[in-house]
Amino acid sequence: MYERPILVDERHQTIGVPAEEKWMPVCGLSRLISQTIVCARVTGVDLILVWNEGHVAACERTCPHEQADLGLGHVSGGRLFCPRHAASFELRNGRISFGWPSRPLRLYPVRIEDEQV
Repeated sequence: MYERPILVDERHQTIGVPAEEKWMPVCGLSRLISQTIVCARVTGVDLILVWNEGHVAACERTCPHEQADLGLGHVSGGRLFCPRHAASFELRNGRISFGWPSRPLRLYPVRIEDEQV
């Protein structure tokens, strides 16, 4: 199970868990399952949705280490791998792999309702 995600505003400031009225559909679940990674822009924030081992994760699209497009990365064993370097991020909490000087990957709240993510 994923740790409790955070919500950030357009300036990437933490603002807490979203109120019920802030949820919005981003893509169909079947599309996400077939593509594994789907890029989206939600309330002005570029993010990616990731299908991983039966769970959905939503995270920032840009690698916090080298600013690579994580939408071009790949997923394996619960980790999102950056396409530019060998570092990876845990999809349940955003932690970067050991030895890399970077903050964790920013995660966003996500839920599935009526086959929509």
